[in-house]
Amino acid sequence: MAPPILLLQDIRLTFGGTPLLTGAELSVGAGERICLVGRNGCGKSTLLKIAAGAVEADSGRRFVQPGRTLRYLPQEPDLGGQPTTLAYVTSGLGPADDPHAARRLLEALGLTGGEDPARLSGGEARRAALARALAPRPDILLLDEPTNHLDLPAIEWLEQELKASGAALVLISHDRRFLEALSDVTIWLDRGTTRRLDAGFSRFEAWRDGLLEEEERDLHRLGRKIAMEEDWLRYGVTARRRRNQGRLRALQDLRKAHREHRRATGTARMAAAEAAVSGKLVIEADAICKSYGDRRIVDGFSTRIQRGDRVGIVGPNGAGKTTLLSMLTGDLAPDSGTVRLGTNLEIGSLDQRRARLDPDMSLRDTLTGGRGDQVIVDGKPRHVVSYMKDFLFAPEQAGSPVKALSGGERGRLMLALAFARPSNLLVLDEPTNDLDLETLDLLQELLADYAGTVLLVSHDRDFLDRTVTSVIAAEGDGRWVEYAGGYSDMLAQRRGGSAEGDEGTGRPRRQRPDAAPAATAPTPHQPKRRMSYKDKFALETLPARIAELEAAVATLRRRLEDPQIYTRDRDAFARLTAELQAAEAELAGAEQRWLELELLREEVETGS
Repeated sequence: MAPPILLLQDIRLTFGGTPLLTGAELSVGAGERICLVGRNGCGKSTLLKIAAGAVEADSGRRFVQPGRTLRYLPQEPDLGGQPTTLAYVTSGLGPADDPHAARRLLEALGLTGGEDPARLSGGEARRAALARALAPRPDILLLDEPTNHLDLPAIEWLEQELKASGAALVLISHDRRFLEALSDVTIWLDRGTTRRLDAGFSRFEAWRDGLLEEEERDLHRLGRKIAMEEDWLRYGVTARRRRNQGRLRALQDLRKAHREHRRATGTARMAAAEAAVSGKLVIEADAICKSYGDRRIVDGFSTRIQRGDRVGIVGPNGAGKTTLLSMLTGDLAPDSGTVRLGTNLEIGSLDQRRARLDPDMSLRDTLTGGRGDQVIVDGKPRHVVSYMKDFLFAPEQAGSPVKALSGGERGRLMLALAFARPSNLLVLDEPTNDLDLETLDLLQELLADYAGTVLLVSHDRDFLDRTVTSVIAAEGDGRWVEYAGGYSDMLAQRRGGSAEGDEGTGRPRRQRPDAAPAATAPTPHQPKRRMSYKDKFALETLPARIAELEAAVATLRRRLEDPQIYTRDRDAFARLTAELQAAEAELAGAEQRWLELELLREEVETGS
């Protein structure tokens, strides 16, 4: 086995009297792709800073193989002291590095190189910092949340750039799709220590859940053993007390182990307060337009959003996603066209800039509005500390100012504010920013259970696939098209036909006929499509086949949840993994085929 090029051993660090790292390890081989995962606040960024040499541990060993180059991307890069972004990037190059790489990477990331670093937005600063990290082509790349503030095109470009790189990679990210595409090793940082899985992130969650279940069983057995020892001491023969001192000391050791065992951090308990049911029609937009100067942001967009829909809005930064969202909710008037809102609407919102948060206000006052210790949730009073616990805040944080919170904690606080107010329409602008993976899972479940309607702006491809029923995508020059399904469905429909609806696969969902291009309707040169016998048979039989494939996928996933399978039988692990991938691919194909046939059936029946 080749020696590691970066090694951390028995890393220990304490902040403010609380141990953060208690023996963490990290071993990075040449070309290895590692994702570092764990809860917000568990110490991932700190461990990465120690690996980069930016923070010194209380104890432990750090080793970087001589002659190896290392670059580190922090969560909040500092671009101060440089006149332009090009100067900032080139200042990180060595004598032997390609001087043209800086400009190439900046242009690929949408920057000219002439920008003043002091005037950059958060997303632009991160793009410049990425270019600085990538330009020298280092042997080791340490990236802390590289996709934060990046739009989908930039995320997909970065994914391909890192795949083509020969550098060893240690990556922290909340973007599941990004982690799955780039990792072949997973390091789980949990309660101060690390555990290693020699497989990518796609296998992590089943492995982690198996370890936690085993830990709970061990803790339960320890508790039973303590109870048995206490019973023996209480009712044992007192004449043997002197001979029993060893057993008493053993019991005290057991109690100490049980008391000091650090349980896994609790999970957030989110529930959106729901208002009275809205009308069936929630939003109807008819040929709305919006321009700023000569720039057309929205050009003749029409849609109907009904109760229970979950609509995602996607596009590059600057395409106008927030502008379109504001028009659909009535906060911004269109230049032309009309927006009609349904009846009984109660809107709950979360903005991406966290603008509603006063940095000097305490968590307690933020949640209660400065009115005592009660927060009104779904029309009922709850103690603010109890409500804070639902979102993973500790009771002692109640008096802390908002400015002391991490980015993930501010995100959870915004969710707590949004979900306390009764609503039947949730408007979420980049809700996934800075949230850890477990909180993302819970937010996804909440949206699945939410009885109202959801409008969602996000760059997280996996989250969109898991939550939305349709996607409104920017197509350029102010043109927006709505597609049925999630983000992956949108890509498939784009590949299958033109955005206007070629062959029916990319037909905008609920697009008004008068807003659609003429090519979407049959013409004398474009005969009306029909369903063949084969199509009808497939439409009838595919649901049963999809159910069979879902059952097969669930069975394979349960078998792979065994945390010991990889070490016990690697061949079986590889075989089951291959079978799962094949079953998931077949299931995705079957679902896509069913969607295409269902759209065709609707087209034939409506005569459109």
